[in-house]
Amino acid sequence: MKKVAILQSNYIPWKGYFDLIAAVDEFILYDDMQYTRRDWRNRNQIKTPQGVQWLTVPVLAKGKYHQKIRETEIDGSDWALAHWQSLALNYRRAPHFSEIAAWIEPLYLDQRYTHISQLNRRFIEAVCRYLGITTVISNSWDYSLPDGKTERLADMCRQAGGTEYISGPSAKNYIEEPVFTERGVRLTWFDYSGFPEYPQRWGDFTHGVSIVDLLFNCGRHAADFMRHVRR
Repeated sequence: MKKVAILQSNYIPWKGYFDLIAAVDEFILYDDMQYTRRDWRNRNQIKTPQGVQWLTVPVLAKGKYHQKIRETEIDGSDWALAHWQSLALNYRRAPHFSEIAAWIEPLYLDQRYTHISQLNRRFIEAVCRYLGITTVISNSWDYSLPDGKTERLADMCRQAGGTEYISGPSAKNYIEEPVFTERGVRLTWFDYSGFPEYPQRWGDFTHGVSIVDLLFNCGRHAADFMRHVRR
C-alpha cells in the first residue's frame, strides 16, 4: 500500500498542509498548474498584536494568463529581509524563537531564490526536517501529465505506484471518483478539522496562519497539535 497526495506548493503553509504531507508516503508538488494571483502560492499570514498580517513574496506574473506556478519568477530579493524582520518583530518573545530562528533565518538571509516553486519547496523541506516528516517529496514534472483534470491526478498517483490517493476536501467539487477506480486507485478525503488549539500569542486563536506560528510558540511540541506527525 502506498498513499499519495498532490497539491500546489504554498509559501510557508499552515499546519494542515504539513499534516497532509505526514499522512502520505509521497507528496507531489503540482506546480504545473496555472499560477493564480492573490493565492497561497506566494503569500501567507502570521499573528501580530494588530491581528493577522500577510507576508507576500513579489513575483513577476502580470499579464501572463497561462503562466505555470513553476515558471513564476520572484521579483527581486528585498522581500526576504522584510519578511524575516516581520517574523523576528512579532515572535521574538515566543518561547521557541531562538531554536526556530537558528534554521529559518538563514533560509531568508543566506540564500537566493529565482522562482516561487524553488522557494516554496526549500521552506517546505526545511519544516519537514524539523518535524521529522520523512515523506518523499517530488515534482509534478517528474511524471507524464495526460489531459483532463482528474485524469492527471489519478495518472500521477498510478505512475508513483500509489494505491490510495488522499485529497483535500475542496477537490470534491471537481474530482471524478470513477477515474481513480479505473486505475485501481482508492480515493479518500483528508479531514482538516479537529486540530487542537496551542498556546498562541496575540488575542483570539487563529488556526489558518502559517506553521511558523506553531513552531515559534511550541517548538518540538508542535507535533502534539497535529494528527499525523510522529511525536
